[in-house]
Amino acid sequence: MSGDNSSATTRRPDWAAFIIAAFLFVVAGVMFWDASHLKTIAQYDRIGPATMPQVVAFGLFCLGIWTVAEAWRGEFPERDRQEVAPVIWIIAGLVGQMLLLRLAGFSIATGLLFAFTARGFGKRKLWISLPFGIVFSFVVWAIFSQLLQLTLPAGPLERLFF
Repeated sequence: MSGDNSSATTRRPDWAAFIIAAFLFVVAGVMFWDASHLKTIAQYDRIGPATMPQVVAFGLFCLGIWTVAEAWRGEFPERDRQEVAPVIWIIAGLVGQMLLLRLAGFSIATGLLFAFTARGFGKRKLWISLPFGIVFSFVVWAIFSQLLQLTLPAGPLERLFF
């Protein structure tokens, strides 16, 4: 018998996958708890407003079990190194939109989100994507606000035209 080391290269458990499984379990538990507190309309009816959230919670629970099994065996594929900068650009755009939405209005705040997200995806020229995002967001605001009569936050740009 010769010493074959091919089976000695087993992968370790994937701890990131365990964190994902824990997140799935938490979401499933919250959904099931919330669905169990929904009031039923009729006592004789088996299918009510809580049925689909319970089905989804059960599915998430099963996915959590499957994720734990795959993580324990170490069968998840190797992940590429994560780039942090694009995520920071997108999160900064979301925070900027939330902070500016009431002050600057929908068009400017969402245009900023558009430009920062484009920067996160590799578009380097903010001076092009920011005005384009503002114009695109203004068109969206005009369609939803003026044509569909939905209420979106209006800022100085929207008040200038309407």
